Amino acid sequence: MKKIEIVGYQRANLGRTESQAIRAEGNVPCVLYGGQEQVHFYAPAILFRELLYSPNIYEVALNIEGAEYRAILQEAQFHPVSDALLHADFLLVADGKSIKISVPVRTIGVAPGVQKGGKLITRVRKLRVKGLIENIPDFIDVDVSNLDLGKSVRVGQIPVSGIEMLEEATNPVASIEIPRSLRGTVGK
Repeated sequence: MKKIEIVGYQRANLGRTESQAIRAEGNVPCVLYGGQEQVHFYAPAILFRELLYSPNIYEVALNIEGAEYRAILQEAQFHPVSDALLHADFLLVADGKSIKISVPVRTIGVAPGVQKGGKLITRVRKLRVKGLIENIPDFIDVDVSNLDLGKSVRVGQIPVSGIEMLEEATNPVASIEIPRSLRGTVGK
């Protein structure tokens, strides 16, 4: 898992007015959950760009006025009109404790169904998994080299080790769609 560092500052006052003032200065109010007590802090909005606007997942090294924490981004809230980041929630990562996170899906291989004129459709961009942070992969590879026209790879068919899939095993992840021009000829 890739790592990124965010430097933050303790929040003295909580509440709506204080949060609006923090946002007006170009910062984002944040909360760190999972420890003995919640840690309220703020960090410059520019530091979130790589964390939020990439398909990768990151382990975040939070440095809050000298106190260092290992965390993952649990949730980010955006303004409905301007898409500005309003708030970020982080989950503290502890050694030996499982976490739940969404991992990006990456298709590998060339499907015979695509070579016959079909279209590869990725039905799911990320899969929810549970496991120790050391076992969480950067991507979940889905092999499509055996997919023919009209066939799918389901969550239960994806080999994983050290992590537990939290998605339904029958959900399709990738499939080959039959184009309209071939629909009458398939299966003959």
